[in-house]
Amino acid sequence: MALAANQQQQGVNPRSGFCPSNSIFYSKRKPVAFPVDDQLDVATFISSRAHSGKIALIDAETGEKITYPQLWSMVHSLADGLSSVGVRQGDVVLILSPNSIHFPIVFLAVMSLGAILTTTNPINTAAEIAKQVRDSRPSLAFTTSSLLPKLKGTNLPVILLNHDADTETLPTTALKIVTTIAGLLNGRHRRCPRPRIHQDDTATLLYSSGTTGLSKGVISSHRNLIAMVSVIMGRFRLDSGDGLETFLCTVPMFHVYGLAAFASGLLGSGGTIVVLSRFDMGAMLEAIQRYRVTYLPLVPPILVALAKSPEVRRFDLGSLGKVLSGGAPLGKELMEEFVARFPSVSVLQGYGLTESTGIGASTDTADESRRYGTAGLLSANMEARIVDPETGEALETNQKGELWLRGPSIMK
Repeated sequence: MALAANQQQQGVNPRSGFCPSNSIFYSKRKPVAFPVDDQLDVATFISSRAHSGKIALIDAETGEKITYPQLWSMVHSLADGLSSVGVRQGDVVLILSPNSIHFPIVFLAVMSLGAILTTTNPINTAAEIAKQVRDSRPSLAFTTSSLLPKLKGTNLPVILLNHDADTETLPTTALKIVTTIAGLLNGRHRRCPRPRIHQDDTATLLYSSGTTGLSKGVISSHRNLIAMVSVIMGRFRLDSGDGLETFLCTVPMFHVYGLAAFASGLLGSGGTIVVLSRFDMGAMLEAIQRYRVTYLPLVPPILVALAKSPEVRRFDLGSLGKVLSGGAPLGKELMEEFVARFPSVSVLQGYGLTESTGIGASTDTADESRRYGTAGLLSANMEARIVDPETGEALETNQKGELWLRGPSIMK
């Protein structure tokens, strides 16, 4: 209310959110209240959300399920295990892995220790990964046995994510295999005292190409992640714990899109996340049918495939209620083609960056999405300017320029 009153006093246009006195666009979304306790980490914040959810994660291929009580028990066990092998507050931990139901557990355990997570793309070359390792200086890596060659030459101690990995039968490498994730989860470790973590402490070090050149490290704090989780829960109308959804993870968790949604934000909602290790059209359709998926975050090429593929007819997708597209805008013709095939499914869109912890603007309802080509309204608590990239001069409404964002989820 105070924010709305302040904006009225500033002469903010209620239709556009634009204030001519300072050339700022203000979000028209209802402001989100963030926790004021300075000593708070994102894992604790997520675990404290009240909901009635039962199943947290499902492996789409094997059917393995992790309940919410099991999830937090595994996070605590893994944190104790990581502490026992020397991971400390401020250390950087690398994860090189395809999607798995253990990815969120690693993320949350690292967060709870006050350590810093950095991720990398499994299809990156060994040279690209070595560059990131030199830049981020991790003390430990999580990976799978098949991806071990990509860490050759880094001399990093490794924890294998394969539950069935036999460390004694792996090919000889210069890498030190510390243990497996199963070994850490099932080991009897002394309960380690949790460090004092402040919201402004660094939480993640994700890499983005930005606009030019080689990829660059983007530093996000626990405060940034807590803001992102809060906005996501409000956006999905899940902050009350009502209307639990079943989500299908088709996007990579090493990317901010997947990390923000599936390894953190949605786990505060009580929803169920079905995880595909890699995208495959048939596997995705089978998972929607088998697990009665209701909500499908995706990227435009997957929506194109759903709109056009004859394979869709072989599956019962009647449970699907919403798709959320991010990564690139959807054109009018494509949206109309999709809606013609799936008339009962709402198509929503979102815009975000690694630098904004995955949020920025969105269409949150079917009515908002009917305005084709839009990225939607600014996310809650976000402010923006449109600026002439040559002069730095702030522009007014209906002018093209460079987008500047300011808000609680913007990188440190």
